[in-house]
Amino acid sequence: MMLRRRSALLGLAASWTCGRASLALAGSGGGPDDPRLVVIILRGALDGLAAVTPYGDPDIATHRRDLLLPQPGREGGLLDLGGFYGLHPALAGMHDLYGAGQMLPIHAVAGHYRSRSHFEAQDYLESGADRRLDSGWLNRAVAALPGRGRRPDGYGLAMGLSVPLMLRGPAPVGTFAPAGSQHPDPALYSQIAALNAADPVTGPAFRDGLRARGFSDSVMEAAAPASGDGRKPDAFSVLSATAGRMLTAPNGPRVAALEIGGWDTHAGQAGRLKGPLSQLDRGVQALRGALGADWSRTVVLAMTEFGRTVRMNGTGGTDHGTATVALLMGGAVAGGRVGGTWPGLRQDQLFENRDLAPTTDLRAVAAGVLCDHLGVPGGALARIFPGTRGERMHGLVRVA
Repeated sequence: MMLRRRSALLGLAASWTCGRASLALAGSGGGPDDPRLVVIILRGALDGLAAVTPYGDPDIATHRRDLLLPQPGREGGLLDLGGFYGLHPALAGMHDLYGAGQMLPIHAVAGHYRSRSHFEAQDYLESGADRRLDSGWLNRAVAALPGRGRRPDGYGLAMGLSVPLMLRGPAPVGTFAPAGSQHPDPALYSQIAALNAADPVTGPAFRDGLRARGFSDSVMEAAAPASGDGRKPDAFSVLSATAGRMLTAPNGPRVAALEIGGWDTHAGQAGRLKGPLSQLDRGVQALRGALGADWSRTVVLAMTEFGRTVRMNGTGGTDHGTATVALLMGGAVAGGRVGGTWPGLRQDQLFENRDLAPTTDLRAVAAGVLCDHLGVPGGALARIFPGTRGERMHGLVRVA
């Protein structure tokens, strides 16, 4: 069943910010059987080689031996994805989805741009063009859906400081900031202190400043994202569950955009990456639980602005790179496999002598979901993604 334009765009469009996570939704539903789409932006550049590790590639240890986890079957090791790739153990819930045929990682993907600037790359990622536009590809996609009637009571509301560029466009969207949303998350202070801990000048200065503001070491540890039974859920899980409840409402939205930060792992990556990966995993599980039966009609696309260098740097981290991994999840996903074309990690196979080489345009992944899941006409893709000729990946979702 195709999602109608007015069902997704006119009605409710919301953005809700909480800590380093935020949520935006578009449209009131046209029916309970409408497909649902959730796009998660991983701001900061996820290291795809750490999230979905090609442990079967013999060259990976040459570049990042100290970042590699044990192979599947060993204590603390990767979760096997078919004999060549392994999923980070912090993504155990996603591994269960993979086993159920509801997760499809696509490796060696990249946007159409080659910027290594977070700000530029995120603008291109969200606009879907090789220049910054005033509208986002997801808003334009919804505008291209069949059915152009307008509800007289249609309106937009953004719960947060801004609406993400991805959802800006024809829909009228207001803003509302919940009380306290402008205050930095205490975890941010902890990250700044950790990044400067080894510096003989800024390290003590940050620690003294935080103590002056009442942040003792124990307080900072308590401010870390909560998880597990009996503990307060983290912000991303709360937002994900909220999105799920709204998406499943009979007249609720059908398209949502969430974001989560913490992926810019220039230093100490092995210890730092587990946190955001665990939050992402819990958030997807919270979304699935809140959607209930509507999970079977849902596709979740998690994507990031670019990947990270193949080689580990001198501070135990990785720097801005090119290709990475995109994650498709949901009951409507044709998963249980790893997609994409693996380019290899030999020195002569790296992009610009440093990065995983891109073999799949991220826009083609999104276009495949838009057409085969939401019912966007193929002829509209060139308008949704300016500069393309409507290319899209096939076989990403289960077509009824």
